[in-house]
Amino acid sequence: MTGTRSRIRRRSGLAGELAALAAVVTTVAVLLTALVAWHTLREAAEAQERDQMARQAKVLGRVPALSTLLYEKEQQIAGVNGQIAVLDRTGVLSGPAAPALTSAQRDVLLAGRPLSSSGELDGEEVLVEGRPARLGGAIVLTRPLTDVDAATARMRRNLLLPLGVGLVGAVVSGAALARRLAGPLGRAVGIASRLAAGERGVTDPDPAGAPGPAEVVELGRALGVLDSALEHEERRQRDFLLSISHEIRTPLTSVLGYAEALADTVVPPERLPEVGRILRAEARRLDRFLGDLLDLAGLEAGDFRLDVADVDLDALVREAATAWQERCARHGVEFRLEHPGRPVTLRTDGFRVRQLADCLLANALRLTPEGSPVVLALHSGEGGVRVEVRDGGPGLTQDDVAVAFERGVLHDRYRGLRPVGTGLGLAIAHRLAGRLGGTMTVLAHGPEGGAVFSLNLPVDTGPGGVGRVT
Repeated sequence: MTGTRSRIRRRSGLAGELAALAAVVTTVAVLLTALVAWHTLREAAEAQERDQMARQAKVLGRVPALSTLLYEKEQQIAGVNGQIAVLDRTGVLSGPAAPALTSAQRDVLLAGRPLSSSGELDGEEVLVEGRPARLGGAIVLTRPLTDVDAATARMRRNLLLPLGVGLVGAVVSGAALARRLAGPLGRAVGIASRLAAGERGVTDPDPAGAPGPAEVVELGRALGVLDSALEHEERRQRDFLLSISHEIRTPLTSVLGYAEALADTVVPPERLPEVGRILRAEARRLDRFLGDLLDLAGLEAGDFRLDVADVDLDALVREAATAWQERCARHGVEFRLEHPGRPVTLRTDGFRVRQLADCLLANALRLTPEGSPVVLALHSGEGGVRVEVRDGGPGLTQDDVAVAFERGVLHDRYRGLRPVGTGLGLAIAHRLAGRLGGTMTVLAHGPEGGAVFSLNLPVDTGPGGVGRVT
């Protein structure tokens, strides 16, 4: 119940913040629009007045003799302040608006050009519009700027209502958008919080709610994928820990049993060497298992160190062959080495490459029956080098190939059917190959009948810059 209330508070808070943000953005946008419009309307009102005066002057210019009378009657009917002046062809200016024109403005009209300017009439600033008459001369109209101010005021008053309606509508729309975003986002936050708390198999608590934008929908899908991945990985970790417990418990049980027998002096003196050998073997088994765990932990750590240098891999595989020739012979297994017989120099960590070769050879020897071969091969080409281990064992299935490098999977699958190690060797090899800038691959069956494991080290990638192959 507490978790539900906290999720509701988070959702309400998110919706409130989004609504407030939308309101602020909308208000600022409307205010900026109003500010620009407020100043623009003055120019628009003046332009409207001048356009009207220009049309009137053009009409009156068709009948210059009656223009004064017609204009005064029109102004009286319209209730608008305005004056008129008539300029004849000789340059004589008459009419109440005559004092508003300057000599320069009169010359413009006499030249047959329109006039759009400002002036002063009876101590008041006025707009001046003049248009040439049909029979010569011109018609000049004036109108006080106070008329423009009045028109501007009317336009500004008319602007307030749409701005207010737009502001309210934008705020309402922003609030609706905030709810649409906050709903799925709040559910996503709730799912993420439950995942962080360790809960798995989490589903959307409100699947019937609005799906929201595509990004929010994708976020929900990503959380679902993360949920499945976490559940799968944690299940693997639990299985791995159970496997570790089983592997450690077996030698520990043996060690504890013989230790108690020694402590109780129930072991005959003639069996002491045998018991000592058993205890040593079980202790070495434990040590090897713990060593593999440490190697795996080190490979997954970010500070794993590599000592990169120019390494002659041909010499490296020949050294490995010297050691493994004898070990294979003790088990009745034929060992073969395939190599170029010339220096193959690669910039890499030679110690780790040898570690990988030893890991793959140990795995192959464990599975190869007496009389069958184990092959260590080195191939060099333009793309890089390949260290290959083939064996004459039972091989793998295609299902095995898909999970060969997952820790403990093959170990659990073939425990009791084949000789198995700690279950960590191939996982360690796979991660170590990646650290070297290469890849580890596997084939289910090779020429000798068993599996083929290959370490591929390219020349153009790798730690410290894998260099050349010569």
